[in-house]
Amino acid sequence: MNIVRVATYNIHKGVQGIGPRRRLEIHNLGHAVEQLDADIVCLQEVRKLHRREEQYFSQWPELPQADFLAPEGYEAVYRTNAFTQHGEHGNALLSRWPVVAHQHEDISDHRFEQRGLLHAEVMVHGRAVHVVVVHLGLIRASRSRQVAQLQRFIEREVSPTAPLLVAGDFNDWGALVQRAFNAINLVAFKGERQATFPARMPLVQLDYVYARGLTPLAVHVPRGRIWWRMSDHLPLIAEFALPQTDTLRDSP
Repeated sequence: MNIVRVATYNIHKGVQGIGPRRRLEIHNLGHAVEQLDADIVCLQEVRKLHRREEQYFSQWPELPQADFLAPEGYEAVYRTNAFTQHGEHGNALLSRWPVVAHQHEDISDHRFEQRGLLHAEVMVHGRAVHVVVVHLGLIRASRSRQVAQLQRFIEREVSPTAPLLVAGDFNDWGALVQRAFNAINLVAFKGERQATFPARMPLVQLDYVYARGLTPLAVHVPRGRIWWRMSDHLPLIAEFALPQTDTLRDSP
């Protein structure tokens, strides 16, 4: 049995706090991503660039955040969701396994929230695994329409027999997303909910990894001061069993 370890993490653009008290956390997040030891890391609120913050913080990385956070040997894929006055941010995927294709789709529902999904095809243990990284909107009606668009995207772009992972910050305090995904055979680990937000005193689970064609085995949320200082979300780590085939490749 091949185990696939997947993490999802909203990194809050690598900065915590507001105003003159805000602090740069991107360097600590780099160490944190390494500690997750995940085969695939799905990130939300990732900066490609931000001219104002770059001037404010003397230690602002020269690389875009996705490339900066990628551990040695990982491939980084980033696509922009939102363009702002000073820069842009979006979703990213860091993979220990080769990424053979990737694309972006705009799922913005109104002009006040720019949202998107990142779709990548990753060769894991010799199998093509589709991964969708998503960050849904804050308004329930918007999320409902975005989930419907995501369902149409999956039907259009992903073979029903291909292993599929959908991970991210769903901003869903209820069961809207879970019901919609279960209807298309996307399931998360069943059991006690793993609260991920707010990081300092987590009350609700907003972050999930759903799967189709892989078997959920376990889920874990790291806790403690070192974690809640880095972002307003905690990371979530999920493990899945990937069915073996006759054409397995060696592990990288």
